[in-house]
Amino acid sequence: ESHVQPVYQPYLTTCQGHRVCSTYRTIYRVAYRQRYRQLPEPVASCCPGWSRANTHTLSCNRALCWVPCQNGGSCTFPGRCACPPGWTGRACQTDVDECASQSHGCSQLCVNTAGSYRCTCQDGFALAADDKDCRPLVPVPEMDTFSQAGPSNEVKEEMNDLRSRVEALEQKLQLVLAPFHNLMPSAPEDVGTDPISRLSHSLQQLDRIDSLSEQISFLEERLETCKCLE
Repeated sequence: ESHVQPVYQPYLTTCQGHRVCSTYRTIYRVAYRQRYRQLPEPVASCCPGWSRANTHTLSCNRALCWVPCQNGGSCTFPGRCACPPGWTGRACQTDVDECASQSHGCSQLCVNTAGSYRCTCQDGFALAADDKDCRPLVPVPEMDTFSQAGPSNEVKEEMNDLRSRVEALEQKLQLVLAPFHNLMPSAPEDVGTDPISRLSHSLQQLDRIDSLSEQISFLEERLETCKCLE
């Protein structure tokens, strides 16, 4: 900086009594010097809800949330958190029920969990590799269902049940045809041309057909659930 510097110059002059006296005079000149001083740092005040990331920056670019963000959320706006998937609310404190909407993609059952969800299946089904689809379970055939020694106890019981059904049908047939026995010919193998004989013979044939049809249907139902060894 510049400053005024005084300069003293001596000179001779005539004093009283005609004597020579020595004196001085002051002159001023402009001089320059280095000066150091500490300037105060400018301090900027942040708006409410904002703060500085550190003390060395001037920008107020960090948002403040009065309630801390939960479950991995981050404060991106004053008093508001940015939540990860599966959470919602101002502080990310509320779990999102993905099963309440149809966007979960589960083919059968959906189970909501904290921040997520999982798919499950009904009885008789198993979860596929994509963890969403359900595939029916294939029962493992039992090795001892049938043996080479003969039919199992289950097959024997089915045979006895069919035999009982046939005997019951034969008894009912005898009761129905009892009134016609006196009108039939003496030889059972000779049907003859008598209308009553033909009627009795037809009833016997129909009853046999019904009995065989019922047995075949029953065996077909059992065949569908039967698992045989290769």
